Amino acid sequence: MTKLNLKPVDVVNTITKEDFINNYYKPQKPVVIKNLIDNWPAKEKWNFEYMKQIAGDRIVPLYDDRPVDYKDNFNSHHAEMKMSEYIDLLQREPTRYRIFLYNIIKEIPSLKKDFSYPDIGLKFLKSLPMLFFGGTDSYTFMHYDIDLANIFHFHFQGKKTCILFPPSETKYLYKIPFSLISREDIDYSNPDLEKWPALAKAKGMVANLEHGNVLYMPEGYWHYMKYNTAGFSMSFRALAKKPSNFSKAVYNVFLMRYIDNFMRKIKGEKWLNYKLNRAIVNTHKNLINA
Repeated sequence: MTKLNLKPVDVVNTITKEDFINNYYKPQKPVVIKNLIDNWPAKEKWNFEYMKQIAGDRIVPLYDDRPVDYKDNFNSHHAEMKMSEYIDLLQREPTRYRIFLYNIIKEIPSLKKDFSYPDIGLKFLKSLPMLFFGGTDSYTFMHYDIDLANIFHFHFQGKKTCILFPPSETKYLYKIPFSLISREDIDYSNPDLEKWPALAKAKGMVANLEHGNVLYMPEGYWHYMKYNTAGFSMSFRALAKKPSNFSKAVYNVFLMRYIDNFMRKIKGEKWLNYKLNRAIVNTHKNLINA
C-alpha cells in the first residue's frame, strides 16, 4: 500500500458530539474512534461463536471478488450457505466469500438488544444496520455507497484495513460509468502504477481497524476494505445532507442502476466492455488535464 499517496486517518480514543460535528462531520473528514461502543453488550459478546449461536441456521447470501458479469443484476450474490457453515469456513481457511449488506433488523432482529445508536449528532436510519463478513485476505472492490450516506462502520473480531478517497479524487480512480466502483482489476493493496498511472495523483487515507473500533466515512467517500484476518463489521448510515449529494443519491437509487441493468440486458458483454474502456479513457483524460 506504500505506492498510493495515503495519509493515516485520525484516531481518537473518545469524542464528544460537539467535537465530532465540528472537526469531522462538517469538514467531511474521516476518523477512527476506539472506545465509542464500550457500553455496548456487543463489544464483549460479538464474535464468530456468538453469531453461530444466534443465526447459525440462517441461509446467507455470499459475494466474492469475481468481476461483474453482464448476466448479473445490480448487487447479485454469487452463492448461499448456512451462517454456521460459512463461519466454520472463515475459521478453517482463507476464502473470498463475503457477506455484504446483511440487514440485522430484517434477518437477525435479536441482535438489536446488543447495541444502541450513539448520540453523536447524526440521525441514523434505524431500519438499516448492516452486517459485513469476510475471510482472511478477502476484500471489497474500491467503491462508494449508492446513497452517498454518512457511514459509521463498527468492526468486530480480527483486523481490517480500509483505504479511503474523498469524492474530489474520483477523477483519478478509474471509475466505471453507470456504476459505483473503480475498475475491478486494480489491486488497491498493491497497485501497478505503470498500468494505472492516475492513481499516483489520487490523495487518500488509510485506517487499520481492530475489534471495537469505529470508522466514520463521510458522504460519498470511496472505500476499499481488506480483511487482514477473518472478521465482521456492522454499519450505520445517515442520509447525505449536502443537497448535491442527496440529488446524486436519488439519481443512483432511482435511475442509474436501472439504466445499467437495462443496458446489460440489451447489449450484454459489449456494454460492460464499453464501460471498462471508458473508465480508462475518462481517467487518463483527467490526468492529462490535471
